[in-house]
Amino acid sequence: MVLSEYNHLLPGYRVHAALSDDERIAWIRADRWLETARASAALAKLQDLLSYPQRDRMPCLLLYGDTGMGKTKIIRKFLRDHPAKFDSGTGVTTMPVVAMQMPAEPLERDVYGELLNALGAPGPTNDSSYRLKEVCRSLLRRMSARMLVIDEIHAMLAGSFRQQRIFLNVIRFLANDLKIPLICAGTDLARQALLTDPQLAERFEAFHLPRWSDDRHFGQLLSSLGSILPLRRPSELATAAIRRRVLEMTDGVTMRIFRLIETVAVEAIRDGSERIDEGSFTSDDLVLPLVAMTLEAERQLQRRIMR
Repeated sequence: MVLSEYNHLLPGYRVHAALSDDERIAWIRADRWLETARASAALAKLQDLLSYPQRDRMPCLLLYGDTGMGKTKIIRKFLRDHPAKFDSGTGVTTMPVVAMQMPAEPLERDVYGELLNALGAPGPTNDSSYRLKEVCRSLLRRMSARMLVIDEIHAMLAGSFRQQRIFLNVIRFLANDLKIPLICAGTDLARQALLTDPQLAERFEAFHLPRWSDDRHFGQLLSSLGSILPLRRPSELATAAIRRRVLEMTDGVTMRIFRLIETVAVEAIRDGSERIDEGSFTSDDLVLPLVAMTLEAERQLQRRIMR
């Protein structure tokens, strides 16, 4: 087959349609970034905060949404756009954006330990919290950190009320001391937790990643997927019936949508149909890719029965 036969795909992706079945399936399953309007807006907000001049009370951002809405992917994309750089002349590494994972419990020592890991400098576990804090402050300054990101911040709720207060005091101290924006990412529970600290609540702007609904943005998302998936025949992803079906099966959660489309695209290659249509989502052979999706399907079935 010649590439001109794949005019339903964007020019840069037509070459993938000419690959073998196994190669195309591997390409579909590979992790990649797909731009959406809301993700672009979040990245623009992060970029704006990164360039913010230093002041006594730096603005902060809470990026929140349901599990699977793409918060971590947005953060990873921002990190790729602003990587750490090593200067061989001075022997100094600069890290404009430092991103750490929230520890399993909001213990002060664990917070500083995770921060040191993010800086590539894991410290001795027997040091005092004060010593770990001083090492973190010194490294963040030396590496010219301009933003601190804490992902999965809702994990702070696993701790006691006292532990939560100490953790919030720790991140407030770091933001004040270093005069850098603080970015927290988590679920709606994280928003509620931050609201319990009036000083932090006044400083954090909230950026919500809502679930998808049947609007033009969702239609554009499905159309974009149809234009890059290496299937050899045009798909019908943007039709009203498929939009409704996909939303019904995924409840509008980004990760579920991508996994569902990935599943039916792979099946289209394996069964030789080479396209996604309405029947792709109603086949008895379709195995839903996530447990959460099977639970949602069962709930919808129960609702239909009760009607």
